[in-house]
Amino acid sequence: MFIINIKSNFSAAHNLVGYKGDCAKVHGHNWNVRLALRCNKIDGLGMTIDFKILKKEFNKLLQEFDHENLNSLKCFSNCNPTSEIIAKKIFQKAQLVFNNESTSVYEIEVSESEKYSVIYRPHENT
Repeated sequence: MFIINIKSNFSAAHNLVGYKGDCAKVHGHNWNVRLALRCNKIDGLGMTIDFKILKKEFNKLLQEFDHENLNSLKCFSNCNPTSEIIAKKIFQKAQLVFNNESTSVYEIEVSESEKYSVIYRPHENT
């Protein structure tokens, strides 16, 4: 079993509806995102997945969020785009792209600053 990580980022605005504080106002972050894939097979070259392909597909997935007001996106129409919900939505979208017989999405980490991050790993019980 291998865990493969890739990091990328996007810039976007959001606000938290119903929150009492500064985050109720529209503001932006440079969001950092780490995708971890669980891979159980390597090819003849000794690779689980080509990082070049992984980078291209991951950046394409995040493009939907880049330079947007997250509150206006359809995937956040019924919820606040908190770091937790952003991580969950990216996880779900990544599953559609990366899950196959030898690879599955393990976790997503979303950071809204260098001090704060959330890891979404739905297969673990709390």
